[in-house]
Amino acid sequence: MVGGDRRSEHIGSQQEMKVDPFVSDFDFELIRPLSRSVRLNGFATCLRLEQVYWNILGAMAEDNGCSVSTLLSHVDRQVHLRHGGGKNFSGLVRVVCVMNGLRATPSAVMP
Repeated sequence: MVGGDRRSEHIGSQQEMKVDPFVSDFDFELIRPLSRSVRLNGFATCLRLEQVYWNILGAMAEDNGCSVSTLLSHVDRQVHLRHGGGKNFSGLVRVVCVMNGLRATPSAVMP
């Protein structure tokens, strides 16, 4: 199809999914981005993440008996110590959240 939307070719022909990635009770509030002020090692900054990541960070902080800012400060320190820093802290935080979830799931595939 020249100049058209190729996605429309596939809309009518759904492929059967063994495990549907889109759960029926999906909460759209979880994808809403939220900006929050946090302190990273004493410096105030703003971090914009989807609600689901803030929820995960809250649970991780609770598991560690600390605040979300303290948890994020630890992540920031570790990336600087181990890798000399990073360019995409929001992306790093998202991956840390995903990897934490995968580690907690016995059937997850870990690299």
